[in-house]
Amino acid sequence: MKPSMLLYIHGFNSSPLSHKANVMKQYCEQSRPDIKVVVPKLPCFPHQASELLLDIIQQHQNDYRIGLVGSSLGGYLSMWLNHKFGFKAVVVNPAVRPYELLADYLGEQVNPYTNERYVLTEAHIDEIKALDTPVITQVSDFWLLQQEGDEVLDYRQAVSKFTGAKQTVEANGDHSFVGFERYPEQIVQFLQL
Repeated sequence: MKPSMLLYIHGFNSSPLSHKANVMKQYCEQSRPDIKVVVPKLPCFPHQASELLLDIIQQHQNDYRIGLVGSSLGGYLSMWLNHKFGFKAVVVNPAVRPYELLADYLGEQVNPYTNERYVLTEAHIDEIKALDTPVITQVSDFWLLQQEGDEVLDYRQAVSKFTGAKQTVEANGDHSFVGFERYPEQIVQFLQL
């Protein structure tokens, strides 16, 4: 059997330094050192981010069984990768229609993790729309981890989008997903890594 790889996909204006990415890395280092963990620093622009993810998958898919963990915009990208390759995915407070939300962020941006400055334009919103997955064909590939207190996204969009998938919907919390440390072992089990 091929060895396992966990691909963690961070969200908008985040980075590999995100708390959830580090929780997954630390869990695998301590409890599942057999799992290769890849946490790429995604470019700010959607087309470049999607191309980087495709490059990573092309490098590794012949040698590894790949599972995805995607947070926020990373959850949206996980849906797209699942549609293309069939990878199982755990999506954490995922952005379901980020092209609507990011319209409010047009203009200059600063990534709080990297201090990288860039300008988000309508063309980038179109790039995000091009990655949309209107219908999830294999809902059993997904586990939704969602907190109702998410202040950035309407949690009901994700609950509806992932109808029929495994769902853990918690009251309160926030967009960062409070208490994520409770889940790494179950995530790895769900992804069959």
